Amino acid sequence: MAGLNVSLSFFFATFALCEAARRASKALLPVGAYEGFAREAVGAVQLGACCLEMRMLVELGPWAGDFGPDLLLTLLFLLFLVHGVTLDGASGNPTVSLQEFLMAEESLPGTLLKLAAQGLGMQAACTLTRLCWAWELSDLHLLQSLMAQSCSSALRTSVPHGALVEAACAFCFHLTLLHLRHSPPAYSGPAVALLVTVTAYTAGPFTSAFFNPALAASVTFACSGHTLLEYVQVYWLGPLTGMVLAVLLHQGCLPRLFQRNLFYSQKNKYRAPRGKPAPASGDTQTPAKGSSVREPGRSSVEGPHSS
Repeated sequence: MAGLNVSLSFFFATFALCEAARRASKALLPVGAYEGFAREAVGAVQLGACCLEMRMLVELGPWAGDFGPDLLLTLLFLLFLVHGVTLDGASGNPTVSLQEFLMAEESLPGTLLKLAAQGLGMQAACTLTRLCWAWELSDLHLLQSLMAQSCSSALRTSVPHGALVEAACAFCFHLTLLHLRHSPPAYSGPAVALLVTVTAYTAGPFTSAFFNPALAASVTFACSGHTLLEYVQVYWLGPLTGMVLAVLLHQGCLPRLFQRNLFYSQKNKYRAPRGKPAPASGDTQTPAKGSSVREPGRSSVEGPHSS
């Protein structure tokens, strides 16, 4: 269990350092610079480093550390639970930023700045994590450092099937985010963590279930086994397609591009009152004496002596 203890220490150190970087940048930078760039960059570093270490445990843990799937899935759930609490609103995922753009919640310059921050953060996470592996603090890190020279592709199925898997994972992920975006964090955090755990369990054997273009580009694009175009089809176009379909299903439109609802009819909230049907001839009753009757189209009231 020494390897697991080292990995747990790595996770705690990553969370602590990223939290310190968040607080320092929030105190030193303007609000726009923090929310538009620094927060996303630090969140990408945190997410990327933890995902790389977790991927190492999934690949090497079962045969080098005797880790069962129950332990790995529980650890993955807890990691994303902590991510939801500590990321401070950052996503670390380009498809989430593009979703905000399509929902007309973020401008184009702000979206491009977030995408740049996420890419730089993922690259920094890969560099720092591989540096930590090179220290060989555990047998798992030693094996991973030796295997990093010739990494294997995370895509272990055909390209069309892989693109479909990544699109399905992204579709479920973004649809859940859209449904829970106004929910309290106490409900949305565990729900998203559970969804990520389930998708990693079901889709992990095929594509590693990234549904994060920046993370996939940093982790597996340099590995042999497939061409760059095939990786782009699976890990970029797949998640983007799933995200767009999720927004369309949830909103019925893409607010940034068009407002016409394609799926749901817009019913009027207020209904016009219906007129009372005219009474039948047999049901007509004689008005009581002294009562007044208003006929349609007349504005005056007839008295009891009118004929």
